[in-house]
Amino acid sequence: MATHRTGSVKAIAGNKRNPVSLAPKENNQPDPTSGPQFAQPAPTPDPTKFTVMHGSDKQAYAILDSQKGTLLPREIPQGPDVEPRMSLADAIGEKGPEVLKAIEKAGQIVFHALGDTGNTRSAKDENLVTDKLVSDFQEEDPRAVPSFCYNLGDVVYSFGEAEYYYDQFYDPYRDYPAPIFAIAGNHDGMVAPNSSTPTLQAFLNNFCTYNQPFHRTPEAGNLVRTAGRQPGVYFTLEAPFVRILGLYSNCLEDPGVISTQSNSSQKYPCLTDVQLDFLEAALSRAKKEKYTGALLIAMHHPAYVAVTATDKTVGRHAGSPLMLADLDHVCSEVGLWPHAVLSGHAHNYQRFTRLYQGRETPFVICGNGGHAHSRLTKKGTPTLRAPSTEPLLSNRDDQVVFENYDDADFGYLRIIADDQQLRIEYHPASDGEAAKTPDDFVTVDLATRKLVHYRGAEE
Repeated sequence: MATHRTGSVKAIAGNKRNPVSLAPKENNQPDPTSGPQFAQPAPTPDPTKFTVMHGSDKQAYAILDSQKGTLLPREIPQGPDVEPRMSLADAIGEKGPEVLKAIEKAGQIVFHALGDTGNTRSAKDENLVTDKLVSDFQEEDPRAVPSFCYNLGDVVYSFGEAEYYYDQFYDPYRDYPAPIFAIAGNHDGMVAPNSSTPTLQAFLNNFCTYNQPFHRTPEAGNLVRTAGRQPGVYFTLEAPFVRILGLYSNCLEDPGVISTQSNSSQKYPCLTDVQLDFLEAALSRAKKEKYTGALLIAMHHPAYVAVTATDKTVGRHAGSPLMLADLDHVCSEVGLWPHAVLSGHAHNYQRFTRLYQGRETPFVICGNGGHAHSRLTKKGTPTLRAPSTEPLLSNRDDQVVFENYDDADFGYLRIIADDQQLRIEYHPASDGEAAKTPDDFVTVDLATRKLVHYRGAEE
């Protein structure tokens, strides 16, 4: 069984051996295990092709485009409690308390975050990212070794099909030796036209099995990773020094919706305010407990994306200001705000700073985790320069600064939290596995919620 933070991780990451057959099994039943499993016990080579032929989605998208109203938000499964929550220890199993104690003793936690990871065309682009992710487990200083990965949505394209989970998720992450959590993206919840498959079905089966024994799903094939233990598609993840409040922003291309209010002009009957109730409960509990760690909100659709002076979104996806208004309303009512907001969806890296009521909050998009990278400008258009103040993104009470971006590479976030600071680093895969210097970074002081210089880990 692969264990968390094992000494063999370096050997696994640094040596590739002859290929073995890891094709999906011909079974349709979960495979029970005695506990959680993560990376393969022995190293395996990068996949060079998919095991399942990926059919064209052109016809499905043509139907969606031609039939107005076909692509609508879907009803989401309600969690077991108002605030569904889990601990990092829940994912690790028997050794969970021991691992958490080691993290607390180290004085900091390190974890990965990235979105839009599934790839429908080839395994190559995802391999670039996952190979570099796994190389982070080779750190000489154990305090710098990641404890988990948080996927920001769109794990599997294009309609979250179960048959693609092996090629788009399990195989690329076969050597990742730690738990992987996820919020669903729009493609994870989309349902293809004329399909009877329930929305989010494969995502729930592979990530949200809190009420079931540890097991491997048929989608994992012969790989050892067990299904995730999340309590739902929205939930609080608790780990030493950090809490992540994950939201499901539903299955529209744009905008993201989390309530009955956060849609542009239509009222969708299936939408409820259950996620606002969740957010209020999670923030209220943190305030009551006088929680002093890093508090993050994660949602697939971003609140902001870069815009031009002519009020046109650059790139393929727009922001979701009404969803941001939902967050503002709940945070204001409770009197507690996140230290940072993480998203995917736009297939690139973008970082904004929101200056609002004395706080300086990073809004970070990392949607270039392996699916595609989308240019923010086209040939013949002006260069997009950063940093720049974005008045078109402001609600008139705040100021939004577009700080940095990368629209040419795949990459991921490496996030560090201790008892005083939250640091978010961006690492492009093109730098190679040996490069450990981020191309962009931002640090937030937890007490003041202002951007500061990173002081680094203390000896």
